[in-house]
Amino acid sequence: MYTIQDIHKQFAESFPINEIKPFAYLLSKRIQEGHICISVNDVLNNPELPYEVMSLPDFNSLSTMVSDHENANTPFVLHDNNLYFQRYFKYETEIIKLINEKIETGKSSFEDRKKQLENQRSVISELLADNDLMGLDEAEKVDWQLIAAIRSLLYDFSIITGGPGTGKTKTLSKILRILYAIEPDAKIALAAPTGKASMRMFESLRESAKDFPTDVVEKINKLQPSTIHVLLGYIKDSVYFKHNAQNRLPHDWVIVDEASMIDVPMFAKLMSALGKHTRIILLGDKDQLASVEAGSLLGDLCQPMGRTNHLSQHEAEWINTFIGDKEREISSSFISSEIYLLAGFITELKLSHRFKALGEIGRLSRCIIGNKKQELQEMIDNSSSPEIVFDQEYDNNLFEEFIKGYDEFLSEADIKEALKKLNKLRVLVTVREGKRGLYEINKKIETILQQKRKINKDKEFYINRPVIITRNNYELGLLNGDVGIIRPDKDNQPRAWFEDGESPDGIRGILPAYINDCETVFAMTIHKSQGSEFNNVMVVLPDDKENKLLTSELIYTGVTRAKKQVIIQGKKDTLLTGAGKTVQRGSGLQKRLK
Repeated sequence: MYTIQDIHKQFAESFPINEIKPFAYLLSKRIQEGHICISVNDVLNNPELPYEVMSLPDFNSLSTMVSDHENANTPFVLHDNNLYFQRYFKYETEIIKLINEKIETGKSSFEDRKKQLENQRSVISELLADNDLMGLDEAEKVDWQLIAAIRSLLYDFSIITGGPGTGKTKTLSKILRILYAIEPDAKIALAAPTGKASMRMFESLRESAKDFPTDVVEKINKLQPSTIHVLLGYIKDSVYFKHNAQNRLPHDWVIVDEASMIDVPMFAKLMSALGKHTRIILLGDKDQLASVEAGSLLGDLCQPMGRTNHLSQHEAEWINTFIGDKEREISSSFISSEIYLLAGFITELKLSHRFKALGEIGRLSRCIIGNKKQELQEMIDNSSSPEIVFDQEYDNNLFEEFIKGYDEFLSEADIKEALKKLNKLRVLVTVREGKRGLYEINKKIETILQQKRKINKDKEFYINRPVIITRNNYELGLLNGDVGIIRPDKDNQPRAWFEDGESPDGIRGILPAYINDCETVFAMTIHKSQGSEFNNVMVVLPDDKENKLLTSELIYTGVTRAKKQVIIQGKKDTLLTGAGKTVQRGSGLQKRLK
């Protein structure tokens, strides 16, 4: 049954040629779901469609609608049996072209960069890992942080990936320590998809670098992290940016954290804005959720290899000369002659310092993302670790006990400290609607707290309401994902207070009437939690185990937001079913990069 509200049907009907309507409908629907393209075969006998398609048309006869290259003036492009909207095919093509250009540009400087690094052996030796190797497997023993740092300084394009606690920001600090020794005046941009993620990266970076020489610490502290939107120069009410192919970014280096959250259009625009000799490093967890918008960029870039950490014999031998510890060196099992374009430009960090090698949260996360069904089932049935609690009955007493943790911020008079205490824990949900959804869970928490007289929900912006910004507001300096609380100012007027590193007090207050796009955030979606970490997390799964949103990437992202404890409320079948499903987004990037 298709109604007048079906925007995809309305879109499809705008095309005058009947044969193209099913493809327009399905492609419009899939773009909304995060895909870049569809296989043309997906329309055949597809029950989702308001059209019956028994066989594929002759696309040669649809040349006014469909072309096979990006420069034709047609709304659709057909490439390798995948159908794209033209602009998305252009984005994908641009990304591949510009990555290739970065790789080629870097080759001419490769030998000079090796010599520069060899001249910094004393600096590099200070950065060697010194962790205990007891109980670690072969891959975890290798000093991938230092290897990633050295490789990133060799090339114009590089990716550093790894799970929570593997030290992506620590690796970045090592890169900057060596880079500033080689190039003291390097112009460096730090960015992330959200304001929250950029600030968290910067805070972690400063902490990691605090024992470096004073001049390096000063340089790092002067860096100004931003969102990718701000870096490129946001233009109000426009999809374009001030920095683009005609007006390049003025930086020598662009370093982007939480790269799994970047969508394909944004990445194409970022790559287009890089100067010819600007070098770029992407950091992120390839196993985390993909962006809310179209594409699964980081996963697509990393996935074709099957495994990461491919090094040539020559590269491995040269890098090992910096390490000098046989147990931490690159062994023969990581030497490969892979022909995949990015094989030599991706380094995966293997050892999680947050969960340790055998930590239960780490073990659980590996079971989920690796779909280790039997081990996961055993953990659910037999877990006695305080790190992980499985609640299959949605125990209300356990729920109330968890949200007692919010008492800390509610009773804290100092606003800056209250904001820190608010971010010690969070209820995470997978869906927005329904009994286990965002809106109902937030209402439930508010009701419990009101009954206990912890809050008084007497108006929309009641005192102590925690809020999360849901849309960038550059005029107010508020970014999607920023979290604040409502508290009175010195004149007893309610204001929304947010952390602000540039304010003398470390916070700033904004009149709630100015804030149009925000939600209560006792609970938040797992999507919104990306880039955050909390001491304690409760993940609430939906009742419907077949929910399309429930995937291994989603559950993994939720579980790995916790540093100390995670409680999972949900049926065993729901967890096992979700862990068995992966995000499959239509994209030609993987195949075209091969």
